[in-house]
Amino acid sequence: MDFDFTQITAQDRYRLLTNFIGPRPIALVSTLSEGGQDNAAPMSFFNVFSHDPAIVILGIQTKPDGQEKDTVRNIRRNREFVVNMVDMAIADAMLICGLGVAPDVDEISLAGLTAAACEQVAARRVVESPCAMECRVERLIDYDRRVIVLGEVVHMHVRRDCLDAEGRYVDPDRYQPIARLHADNYITSDRQFEMPSPGIESVQARLNVRA
Repeated sequence: MDFDFTQITAQDRYRLLTNFIGPRPIALVSTLSEGGQDNAAPMSFFNVFSHDPAIVILGIQTKPDGQEKDTVRNIRRNREFVVNMVDMAIADAMLICGLGVAPDVDEISLAGLTAAACEQVAARRVVESPCAMECRVERLIDYDRRVIVLGEVVHMHVRRDCLDAEGRYVDPDRYQPIARLHADNYITSDRQFEMPSPGIESVQARLNVRA
């Protein structure tokens, strides 16, 4: 089947993109309201796109009525946010943070999570998250009903047991983030495997044998 993206509806584009581009890591984004209240919301249009500078990207759509979400308003005003990664231990809490509640509701508290001060931004991080990244806005790109947020990671908090003995790489038995597939379907990284590169010499040797 072929789908002309210039002709189909936005909802059909969303369905196809989110069905086939996955799994997508979940960013539980915490921000501060104008009154200093904690706000947290999960975003699955999220990934890392650069390490020098360290840039992560969020794609945040408006509410169904066209109004900007609290997360976007807070990011525009404060120019900062925190990306809290999600594992199975806080998966249910992440879903609670995604509920449509009033702007004055503290989603972190509502979900039974714990907020803690950050080192370089005023927004607070989620203590239970295996990894929290403090971010400052590098750029905002506005579309009709969506804003693309480029954030520079300025500080990272990592739970010690998520790293190997040397503190360099994640321990796959301990750090198992979940990601979204489509609709209400998610996946966890508890089945990991290594795929070392075959090397160009090996590939060329195989081609020569076939010849």
